[in-house]
Amino acid sequence: MRIRDPIHGSITVTDDEKPIIDSRFFQRLRSVRQLGFGDLAFPGATHTRHAHSLGAMHVASRLFDAVASRSSLTEASRERFRAAVRLAVLCHDLGHMPLSHASESIAPQRSVLKLPAWTGDDSGQASHEDFTAKLLLDSSLTPILSKVYARHGITPELIAGLVTGRLPAGVEGFRDGGLDWTPLLRALVSGELDADRMDYLQRDSFYTGVNYGRYDIEWILQNLRCAERDGRAVLALSKAAVFAFEDFLLSRYHMFLSVYYHHTSVSFDWMLKRYYEEAPGEFEIPADPDAFLWCDDVSLWTTLRKSKNRWAERIVTRKGFRRVAQFTERDTDYDMAEISKALDVAGVEHFTLESRGVLSRYTDEGETPSLCVHDSASGRLTEVSAYTPLYQRFAGAVLLSRIFVRPDQVDIARPLVAKLTGAHADE
Repeated sequence: MRIRDPIHGSITVTDDEKPIIDSRFFQRLRSVRQLGFGDLAFPGATHTRHAHSLGAMHVASRLFDAVASRSSLTEASRERFRAAVRLAVLCHDLGHMPLSHASESIAPQRSVLKLPAWTGDDSGQASHEDFTAKLLLDSSLTPILSKVYARHGITPELIAGLVTGRLPAGVEGFRDGGLDWTPLLRALVSGELDADRMDYLQRDSFYTGVNYGRYDIEWILQNLRCAERDGRAVLALSKAAVFAFEDFLLSRYHMFLSVYYHHTSVSFDWMLKRYYEEAPGEFEIPADPDAFLWCDDVSLWTTLRKSKNRWAERIVTRKGFRRVAQFTERDTDYDMAEISKALDVAGVEHFTLESRGVLSRYTDEGETPSLCVHDSASGRLTEVSAYTPLYQRFAGAVLLSRIFVRPDQVDIARPLVAKLTGAHADE
């Protein structure tokens, strides 16, 4: 089966993948938008987690094929590993909640999901990754995965392991010829240069109409390979493509600042959280997998439209608070606490938000790196964060501090902000 996609053209789907895609758990993602409230700022950004997951699966196979073609993998291992990484990326977003990340604030405690101990600590709230693990390991999707992928020797536990980065004790991952390929496959699912990012940057850029998410994927693919480190397969990029990788990093960085942290989106995220706080129980994230099937953007919007809560009414009628000031970490002539106090004294209803943009690292010191730079002349492998100066240059987060006020009080707020900051009040 082939699916037409505006980003990648024709996406091939295997017979094994069709029942997973046709399952209600995957089809639910048709009703979960990729960028949450993003369409309020970028009207074209109505694309879904469903389309993104298919696109990311396609990218995952291109990444794997590029690496495998420059390896000594046996044909049997190549088929098995390819099927596993495609399936893991296809399923990586199954647990996303309505309007994406904003609803995680009301997720149940992780302990309620009753996940196996090997998946992690039970303390704290469940994340969308936890829900993904639940659906893979303990739902009506689980026997489908087990039956369809049995011939590949791929179990739900192995797929959950690629998604979460953990495997049950005693369970062997993906080995070939004495080399453990699990770290490399995991890096393709979630790492510095993974299929998830490589799809959503292109897709989000296309649908928002901005240019920041573009990068040279073809050159990156031509320079990927498998390298060995302490008996483990590591994703490696040749020195010739480091500039392309840096461009990829900067693309993500600029997308965060211009799209993912757009002031309209983050302010509506804040209002949704306030709604959850002031109207507890009106909308809930169910821990039961079958109930979770109905937990999507449609059900949330239906609840918001019926609600009498003031924040719900503002969200539904698109009457958000207005931004009156914005600062970055380079601005020094302002004091958020002082401005907030002055607005309180003036009776101006407001809130402040801080957004941080960073070049992320997926691994800590001492762990198997998710990406290394390979020097073909010496054979030396260097962790990418130590090789490229971008990680040092952007070691400190870019900080966006914003002040939002009630729309009918903007004319009162702006002079106050201008007086205390000099020139940072938004027109």
